[in-house]
Amino acid sequence: MKSIKYLLTGLFFGILMVKSEAVSWYRIQEMFRFQSFHMYGIIGTAVLTGALALWLIKRRQGKDIHGRAIVFQDKVRSYTRYVAGGSIFGLGWALTGACPGALFVNLGYGYAGMALVLAGALAGTFLYGLLRARLPH
Repeated sequence: MKSIKYLLTGLFFGILMVKSEAVSWYRIQEMFRFQSFHMYGIIGTAVLTGALALWLIKRRQGKDIHGRAIVFQDKVRSYTRYVAGGSIFGLGWALTGACPGALFVNLGYGYAGMALVLAGALAGTFLYGLLRARLPH
């Protein structure tokens, strides 16, 4: 019963993704072809919401669910890794027509082909785990 809130949050997220058409392969292809603003609007709204949430957490010295202060640490800027990682992520997104969040939603929606995409995403994550110590961070 402890995990019911996570199940309900995931269910709400899936419904939101389907109703906003963010899991639609056609909408994603329209975005990568610059034919529609729809997905850019959804992504922009998510970025603005996240920025507002971070600002509020920092401004009000937010705490996690255990009452500990949330601390943000400065990172060393290395734009090469962001460009490389973003390019790999974007290429995978464009080729499959699904971002990681939409993989599970599409699978639950009945698109069996997404199981192959999900297997590839999990294999890539596993490979990263194996190579992480040897990669520049």
